[in-house]
Amino acid sequence: MMFATQRILFMAFLRIGLLGFGGGPAMIPLIDQEVVKRHRWLEEEEFADILAIANTLPGPIATKMPGYIGYRVGGALGCINAVIAVILPMILVMTLMLGLFSRYRDIGWIHGMGQAVVPVVMVMMAQLTWDFWSKSRSALGWMISLGMIIVTGGLIYWLGVHPALVVGVLLVTALALPVSAFRRKEATR
Repeated sequence: MMFATQRILFMAFLRIGLLGFGGGPAMIPLIDQEVVKRHRWLEEEEFADILAIANTLPGPIATKMPGYIGYRVGGALGCINAVIAVILPMILVMTLMLGLFSRYRDIGWIHGMGQAVVPVVMVMMAQLTWDFWSKSRSALGWMISLGMIIVTGGLIYWLGVHPALVVGVLLVTALALPVSAFRRKEATR
């Protein structure tokens, strides 16, 4: 059973590594698809919590999330397995593509290939944004969710506050709020 779990874990994160064009943030919807929807290793709320915490920690999200999820599913070996599976395609393809790109960079269609991926990644990120909006709206209500979007957007984009600091303050605030405040909100629904 352990070998089967490790094999499934490796293949899931290998798919993410192979299809994750655009870097770590572009992999988030793929991780969500494999981990939450396909294999059901995590619930949506757990995934959102892991994503929030991973964004506050240093380092690339493309290895933090697979590392933690691999650990949850398969222990220390699962952590190593998931991280290797997700970075192996990147290492191989980067080595190959950079060699080819440096040799043929003046050809127009080579340049166009990279630009063609951008709209696909944009749609994937929009879908993930809509999923998070739906979860936030159902948990907090649309007014609080919209207010948080406006405030955090203002802090991050207009005032230049680092997103990790904003997420950290929100996590501390959530920990500091008494549980009874959440129970009162549930009772009023």
